[in-house]
Amino acid sequence: MSTRPARPLACLAVRSTELLAPHLVRVVLGGDDIAMLSSNDHTDRYVKLVFTPVEGEPPVRRTYTVRAWDTEAGTLTLDFVTHGTDGVAAPWAANAQPGDEVGVIGAGGAYSPSPEAGWYLLVGDDSALPAISTAVEALPDDARGEVVLEVDSAADEVLPTPPAGVRVTWLHRGGAEPGAVSLLPDAVRALDWPADGPLDVFAHGEREAMKALRDVFFAERQLPRSCVSLSGYWAFGRTEDRFQAEKREPIGQILPD
Repeated sequence: MSTRPARPLACLAVRSTELLAPHLVRVVLGGDDIAMLSSNDHTDRYVKLVFTPVEGEPPVRRTYTVRAWDTEAGTLTLDFVTHGTDGVAAPWAANAQPGDEVGVIGAGGAYSPSPEAGWYLLVGDDSALPAISTAVEALPDDARGEVVLEVDSAADEVLPTPPAGVRVTWLHRGGAEPGAVSLLPDAVRALDWPADGPLDVFAHGEREAMKALRDVFFAERQLPRSCVSLSGYWAFGRTEDRFQAEKREPIGQILPD
């Protein structure tokens, strides 16, 4: 049984919202309770948002990557991918107004670009845009590498300008349902990989696409596991609660423990 103490639940209020792209909404949160949260320096740091969708029903938790954490201003910035009205967090973000409140727990995280790497590969779909954007901002000025991102269309291309030695490839689903098709494995397989390392790979997104990338990284490229951060952020056809539960089942495991 875990003896780790429960992290505190902070109540934060919406400061502002911004539509960054047709399917991407930025929400800035703030409030005195932000001092209760524990941050870290990982570029994939995340928080748990706690919602009570209907009065009298139990709260639900949703995980979101932090886009920015301004300790001086006391604000937390999160980017939400929105596709329709299904779910809890995305519709909330799409309709959020200044003053709306949400519970926040965090932060977790495990990845930051290695300063010793000679080549970087950052791969993901819409859900990984915040983490990859933050990682791009943390790359050294002389970094070399590739960023490969799958979004719906050119209108959804939102990314900070990377160092000159890092190429960005955008893949467009063209109206296909997210997760119903995955363009990432073939695009990554076709890259001009460097002949030697050290490499630093970050690949996060839809679970089955990440499983396909697992085969590219380890079976085909025979990369050492230590240089790859690989994880599913969500699973096609699964609710968030079912996706989280399946992490303990064979279907939900991308890498063995």
